[in-house]
Amino acid sequence: MKKLLIAVSCLAALVLAPQLALAGSAQLLLDARTGRVLASENPDELNHPASLTKMMTLYMTYDAIRRGKLSWSSKVPFSKHASARPPTKLWVKPGDSITVREAVMALIVVSANDAAAALAEKLGGTESQFAEMMTERARALGMTRTVFRNASGLPDKRQVTTARDMSTLGVALLRDFPEEYKLFNTKSFAFRGKTIRGHNNLMYRYRGMDGIKTGYTNASGFNLVSAVSKGDRRVIGVVMGGRTAKSRDKIMENLIDGYIGQASGGSRLVASSGSASAVLARLGDNVPVPTPRHDRIAAVIGMAEANAPVPTARIETAYAGEAAASATLSRQTATEAVLSPPAGGWQIQIAAAETKQAALDLLSRVQSEVGGPLSGLQTYTEAVDTGGKTLYRARFVGFSDKDDAWAACATLKKRSMACLAVQG
Repeated sequence: MKKLLIAVSCLAALVLAPQLALAGSAQLLLDARTGRVLASENPDELNHPASLTKMMTLYMTYDAIRRGKLSWSSKVPFSKHASARPPTKLWVKPGDSITVREAVMALIVVSANDAAAALAEKLGGTESQFAEMMTERARALGMTRTVFRNASGLPDKRQVTTARDMSTLGVALLRDFPEEYKLFNTKSFAFRGKTIRGHNNLMYRYRGMDGIKTGYTNASGFNLVSAVSKGDRRVIGVVMGGRTAKSRDKIMENLIDGYIGQASGGSRLVASSGSASAVLARLGDNVPVPTPRHDRIAAVIGMAEANAPVPTARIETAYAGEAAASATLSRQTATEAVLSPPAGGWQIQIAAAETKQAALDLLSRVQSEVGGPLSGLQTYTEAVDTGGKTLYRARFVGFSDKDDAWAACATLKKRSMACLAVQG
């Protein structure tokens, strides 16, 4: 089975809409030098970002400063909408303004929602328009499952992300804005005669941690993205859905302590995962809304990381980067593929590949390894266009009913894989 997971490391999960998605605990530790996932659990499960959203708001602000659209001393006016955002906030009145630097420090140190909304309006005209810009930038960075609906992370059921996407954003902040990134290490700042102190307690006591952001809402649980250096090693850690701030921080400590020693040394950071070298899972932008874990009715296959260690037994496989799928997978003879499956019949989908042959190879390998409920089933591939790129769905067809299809999915889940049961 380990060989099978290694073999599918270059494949991505195909998510079909409509469907339900998970909301709950997730964690990931990324080697920021190479992009290798050192450890992960549920890295591609959809969760609400809460104030981790402000990482993208800051990324967009830094970019605007670099392009000359803003300066650190530019005035950021507060509309009625911005001033009305619920706490945590600066309590700036409508019609008043602050500087870009003050707004940035407010986002970093105290996670001020009113300052985030004001920056959004400054850059995007309205907060909703700015959120569209944020989502577009997320796609450009390779954050394929993230949708932003506001600049602060205040509750919105449509605003979703994953631990993997948040690690991508963390690396982007480090890589693209190294000088501005240093501000994330700020513990307090002065604002209108008052000293405002931060609440990223783990950063203040964990040696080598110099950012990045905490987050919490009732829907998201306690979230944290941390950047840590040890010698010339650099890692990004993400914990989402913690039950308490204390337990979240402890998970992050254990994650870093356990795996940072396996990170690579060096001075350069991994390039953007939005490049052509990355095989990413999403088809389109119709991202499902997270639902409680016990309501899940369909699973999405993870992406395998060769020899990746795991922090707990509940592991979702991690992304290792693109490889030549047809060269990596063994060429076993699959059950003959059908050109068109029976209408109305039940199928299970396990992945999507860049070529039809790679999809067929994967189906053959899974069928050989798993056997049981997959024995004797026919296979089916279907081309799907996504933004000018064609991927091929990999499916088993011919289940007698829904129960048989779901039982097959359950078997795959027990082997650290997953699948999606669909009716043709």
